[in-house]
Amino acid sequence: MKKLIIASGLMVMISLSTFAQQGKGGEKPNPEERAKQMTERLATELELNDAQKNQVLAINMEYAKKREAEKEAMKAEMEARKKEQQEHEAKIQAVLTETQKAKWVELKDERKAHHKGRPGGEVHHKGEMGKKGHHDNK
Repeated sequence: MKKLIIASGLMVMISLSTFAQQGKGGEKPNPEERAKQMTERLATELELNDAQKNQVLAINMEYAKKREAEKEAMKAEMEARKKEQQEHEAKIQAVLTETQKAKWVELKDERKAHHKGRPGGEVHHKGEMGKKGHHDNK
């Protein structure tokens, strides 16, 4: 029975990632629909009896709802970070002169272009600390 639960859990994880990749074009099914679809697939492939099917459905529902809650929490955190970054930028902008604002935008664009295409986004290297303008108070 433990092996069935472990196998089901692995199938759920694989299925969730597959559904996430396939669903990019259209409307994504809700967690309950995904759990039912996964259960039906497992029931067919593993020839589950009704009792097993009900147990697997309950497990799939639990994990689907948990993943959905995690996804929502991550989305909320990202939105909060974006808002915080915008507030930070607005405070910096308020301190700068028009000339400094233009230069700051230019520097940000250069950094963005430099890091574009790198996996993980902005990465700071030891060598960047000595670059002109970085922590320079002149």
